[in-house]
Amino acid sequence: MAQSAAQKRIWGWWWFDWASQPYNTLLITFIFGPYVVSVVGDGTAAQTIWGYGIGTAGVLIAVLAPFLGAIADKSGKRMGFVWFFSLLYVIGAWGIWWSAPDDFNLWFVMLLFCIGLIGMEFATIFTNAMLPDLAPREELGKVSGSGWAWGYVGGLVSLVIMLLFLAEGSSGKTLLGIDPLFGLDATAREGTRSVGPLTAIWYIVFMVPFFLWVREPKKPGAIGIAAAVRGAWPELKETLSGLPKNRSLFAFLGASMFYRDALNGVYSFGGVYAAGVLRWSVIQIGVFGILAATSGALFAWLGGKADSRFGPKPVILFNVVVLALVALAIAFVSRESVFGMPVSPDSSLPDITFYVLGALIGAAGGALQSASRTMMVRQGDEDKMTEGFGLYALSGKATAFLAPWTIAVATSLTDSQQLGILPVAGLFIIGLLLLAFVHPQGSNKA
Repeated sequence: MAQSAAQKRIWGWWWFDWASQPYNTLLITFIFGPYVVSVVGDGTAAQTIWGYGIGTAGVLIAVLAPFLGAIADKSGKRMGFVWFFSLLYVIGAWGIWWSAPDDFNLWFVMLLFCIGLIGMEFATIFTNAMLPDLAPREELGKVSGSGWAWGYVGGLVSLVIMLLFLAEGSSGKTLLGIDPLFGLDATAREGTRSVGPLTAIWYIVFMVPFFLWVREPKKPGAIGIAAAVRGAWPELKETLSGLPKNRSLFAFLGASMFYRDALNGVYSFGGVYAAGVLRWSVIQIGVFGILAATSGALFAWLGGKADSRFGPKPVILFNVVVLALVALAIAFVSRESVFGMPVSPDSSLPDITFYVLGALIGAAGGALQSASRTMMVRQGDEDKMTEGFGLYALSGKATAFLAPWTIAVATSLTDSQQLGILPVAGLFIIGLLLLAFVHPQGSNKA
């Protein structure tokens, strides 16, 4: 009976990954991002504004994440935070509907998008902090990897639904060659704009198992929210001041700060890049997304197994190297040439090459994020795990503006989407160098 309840708890935790993934898959990367490019009509301008918007949201997340994590640890009320930020997720996602081409206010649309993004990121912090309570340490790699794979499958299923039945291509038809369902007006891009309500409804429905099956263990010595708020900052300040003494954790947070920011840059701008440089339609980008999500699910699962067998550090190192090489390769793929080799305007080689790169991004990105989640458990303090994941979010968001803003600046200065993507490769390399100082078991276990 106890084993059955523990397994249901793990499955409930996995359902969060399934429920929340469409914000990344549909809104950030494959459907809404390219839609913004098509409405603005200028890939360079859209990429610049997109970068500033996501970067600004990242700064807000970075400032608040450790503080809220400390409050949750002291009060023992992580689940309440999950409820609140889930509400922001739904509000922001649904608001995407109000982005009609004839009445398109980019700054208003970005505001709603960022509200949902903030909700998604914070809800993830508090659910990630529950990972150590789910299984023995030696099993956490498989639990994390399987959850990440399940999330990719959720993103894949939602993307297929979107492409087959809702998102209209240049012909006004979906990938099935039919009109968007529910009488949605293709000329007003209602099929594509329905990605917002679909993402919100998806989250509401599939978070039900999470809220039914995941129970937060009672924390000994938990205090009220008001007292937790008062005590959070002094405790957090003490933790931050002591970070440099914990060499392994400090190095890991620094490394992840750069390589996760770079990965988010690839995810955030992949669809925008394909739309602007390769002139892909929403349908083509969607197919690209299906391929990336499929490889991501498979390799997140395999990466979880490798994590449990060899530990998370080798998995992280391998995938950061792969992603650095892919980021460099992307900048040399365009409609006119592939890796310096000129191609004819009707050549399919740029498309095939970008599909392959997309599969590599999905595979390496899924395994990297899953292994990073378990590495944080190894590096963190068991009694302050939510604060630890708040610091992990801080490390991912403290420079979250770096990839979007450096891409925006480089794109603006060079007036080239291809050259604008190059800073991402440098961020991966910096992260790789810092990983040399990370102990596989953490400083306190060395």
